[in-house]
Amino acid sequence: MKQEAQPATVGIPVPQSREDVNTQWFLMEIARYTLATGETALTGFSRMWRHWGLVFVLMALASNLWPGWVTTSATMVTYLTGSGEGSVRWITIGMLVVIALGLTLAPVIYTALERVIFVKIGLVLTLVVIAIVFAITAESWVELGRGLTVGAEFPVPPLEFALLMGAIAYAGAGGGQNLCQSNWIRDKGFGMGLYIPRLVSPVTGHEEAAPSTGFQFAPTPENLARWRQWWRFANVEQAVTFALVSFVTIALMSMLAYSTVFGKPGLANGIGFLQVEGETLRTVVGPWFGVLFWVIGALALFASAMGIVDYSSRLAADTIKTIYLRDRAVSENRIYFVVVWVMTLTGVTILLLGFDQPLLLLVLSASFAAVMMFVYSILLIVLNRRALPGAIRVRTFRLGALVWSVAFFGSLTVLTVIQQAERLFGG
Repeated sequence: MKQEAQPATVGIPVPQSREDVNTQWFLMEIARYTLATGETALTGFSRMWRHWGLVFVLMALASNLWPGWVTTSATMVTYLTGSGEGSVRWITIGMLVVIALGLTLAPVIYTALERVIFVKIGLVLTLVVIAIVFAITAESWVELGRGLTVGAEFPVPPLEFALLMGAIAYAGAGGGQNLCQSNWIRDKGFGMGLYIPRLVSPVTGHEEAAPSTGFQFAPTPENLARWRQWWRFANVEQAVTFALVSFVTIALMSMLAYSTVFGKPGLANGIGFLQVEGETLRTVVGPWFGVLFWVIGALALFASAMGIVDYSSRLAADTIKTIYLRDRAVSENRIYFVVVWVMTLTGVTILLLGFDQPLLLLVLSASFAAVMMFVYSILLIVLNRRALPGAIRVRTFRLGALVWSVAFFGSLTVLTVIQQAERLFGG
């Protein structure tokens, strides 16, 4: 669910979201190297410079150690229970523990996560269908059409550039979550990932201590035919589960917000926005719809928080085992287990100490996502041009799309650094 920083001037932000989702679509080039070798993108980057994986892991952890997503889910639970803000901390702690248990006790971790994500998508699409029938107004459809028209004018919130950068980077699956595509492909057994050990629970699964180094197949006609099947399947899956779902949900959730709270004076610049939207839906449609909105919102945000803990821990475990502990008799599964619980206990400690996530850290963590995408877009060009056989290297319009990604996220990064430097030094 999306919310704007200045709801009083919210329009339908579909063109900006469409542009970013399109850009992130081509970042599925992360999958090319893994399909061809079985290695994750971070392992490939680390072959160019040993510590690239660690750089991305530290940026991902810096973005995700503060339990912002799960706190938002817990806050929406209080709208349902009427328990007030004082209970948010304890609900959040309970959710963090449930997430850690779910990720470390599932026999095959990706299978459990995939089921949670499918439930999340199903719930959100259910909400979308009901919203179309009962809540989204004809005016919103008109505004959507205008927003999709090239050159159309529509209200744009006056965002600080760093916040805008974070919003653009997080639309779809920004930052480290894109990088983790290769880890998930490996665990699903796609392409050469079939020959690499999957992440399993060290408690309930059968684990292997082997590092996640891969294999290079010979570019024979038979192997290239298999490769084309793998690549076609990966593109179809990305088109349906990422691009289509992202665009539809962003567009229709924006339309729902436009239909219910657009132009309301004094609208909160935070999670309170969702409380007002739910209350408006209860008044306009019926009490049942406001409750459904909060239930699905809380569950969707909980699933997002679970995915964030998973991908951060996957990236860390993959890098630590493959690059730094390759010859040690410790499995990637156990490293993953440790990182999940370190993230969980860090979040619990933050909550028990009563810290709120400072706005500066929110802005920085969001900005990290765009910085990561800028850097790994460059590395993807190098990796997929140099490390793969000529017949399967990235080329033509896909290479051009990666160059565009470098320019797009690089410009955002540079402009944000300039703006923040001027603020710090009074320029």
